[in-house]
Amino acid sequence: MPGRRPVPALFVIAAAQLIVVVDATITNIALPSVQNDLRVSDADLAWVVNAYALAFGGLLLLGGRAGDLFGRRRIFRLGIAVFTLASLLGGLAPGAGTLIGARVLQGAGAALAAPSALALITTTFPAGPPRNRAMGVYAAMGGLGGTIGMLLGGALTGLDWRWVFFINIPVGVLILAGSRTLAEAERHPGRLDVPGAVTGTGGLVALVHGITRGGEHGWGDGPTLLSFGGAAVLLAVFLRVQGRSAHPMMPLRLLGDRNRAGSYATMLFMGGGMFAMFYFLSLYLQLVLGYSPVKAGFASLPFSVGMAAAAGLSSRLSARVAPRALAGPGLLVAALGLFWFASFDAETPYGTAVLPAALVTALGLGAGFVPMTLGAVSRVAAAETGVASAVLNTAQQIGGAVGLAALSGTTDHGHAFLGAAAIFLAGTVVVTTVVTTTAQREPAPTT
Repeated sequence: MPGRRPVPALFVIAAAQLIVVVDATITNIALPSVQNDLRVSDADLAWVVNAYALAFGGLLLLGGRAGDLFGRRRIFRLGIAVFTLASLLGGLAPGAGTLIGARVLQGAGAALAAPSALALITTTFPAGPPRNRAMGVYAAMGGLGGTIGMLLGGALTGLDWRWVFFINIPVGVLILAGSRTLAEAERHPGRLDVPGAVTGTGGLVALVHGITRGGEHGWGDGPTLLSFGGAAVLLAVFLRVQGRSAHPMMPLRLLGDRNRAGSYATMLFMGGGMFAMFYFLSLYLQLVLGYSPVKAGFASLPFSVGMAAAAGLSSRLSARVAPRALAGPGLLVAALGLFWFASFDAETPYGTAVLPAALVTALGLGAGFVPMTLGAVSRVAAAETGVASAVLNTAQQIGGAVGLAALSGTTDHGHAFLGAAAIFLAGTVVVTTVVTTTAQREPAPTT
């Protein structure tokens, strides 16, 4: 049943999505201060960032299934509570071990909250234009989060790096207080698929670990290859278990729908290109143009504005225009924006080149996120919207990790932007050839 207080509920869901995305980037600018204060080695410093991605990406499926079984609002609240307490632990951390542990807990909390947040939109908003508009706000938070993370990271590190963690505490408390506006969907029958949870979570953790380590130490590194081997075995067992389980953690029929599978695959490429773009844009602004961290954050703001505007327009068009007619041209436009970025150097003016290129890229991405998010959760039975949302989030996280790791070895920002553009072009091919569904009006569930 749709919630009776949809506007406050949307603020709560959007705020939760925002802080989850912000925390993927907010620590980046604080890393030098963290290293000096806690005397963290170079090897351990990378894990201040990677530990969050590892736990988040690895536990998303488990979090999505838990929401379906035990109540999405309940699991959402639990995830935000864990995230908030972990932020307090991170802010108070006396050493690298405690800080990395706090980042793991933050990722675990985010993995519980994120799929339930997306699924709660389907609980709170009826299918059609109301849900499309809510999805537009949700999608815009993905673009805003990266830029806001850079802004806050620069500003708060100027006070004390610990504030990049402490800032989450009042926000988390407000989200928990406002979560009473969320409509709790009925708990669905079933039980937690323990073998599926162990193999699926273990396989995703091993995969994300292999990707992040490979980007740091090379793809021929022994532990990297061991992680990929373990991931292959565990995920193969996971798929076999899901095919035989009476209560699977991820029903394989979710992937049997061509349009839903196409939405997941497209989001994989969108995540890959977007994560790489944010990373190299930050380096270009600071290392090539010589901007301070705070100035670089402000210089990235047009990206957030453009993506939010495009997501809003896309949400309105989704009821009348087929998803591939929005996402396909959108990804093509985003790729063209990155081709433009690849031509920039230290003499490139911000106002007449960097700014319009950022807007072009943002408009293209914003046009693609809403239809792909809707495609991932449309025509899904109420009992499985949580895990369907989790698969979408997992695709974005895995894609982001792969894209960033694959391009992080290059020292030429132009080549990096070309690589990210190629990822967007691959997404364009997938969405235009695989996704064939019509406009997102009021589809009936089929799974």
